[in-house]
Amino acid sequence: MAAEDQLDVDGMLERFRERADAVQRRPLPPVAGPERQQFLERAQLDFQDFAMIGDSAWAFVDGVLTLTIDLRPS
Repeated sequence: MAAEDQLDVDGMLERFRERADAVQRRPLPPVAGPERQQFLERAQLDFQDFAMIGDSAWAFVDGVLTLTIDLRPS
């Protein structure tokens, strides 16, 4: 069986979209001061990373999975 037959890229990208949604719904823990700001910054980066991968297009050619992320303004 080839890797492309075992790899569910669409499922993987859906899980990244779900993670991005989960980060947005994540409740703020009872922290204050610098720890609160660090939590908010980390959540923003997590959302950005998960959303970018979740929105990517993909190709599997000659055993290489390529994710393409279009960063051009819409």
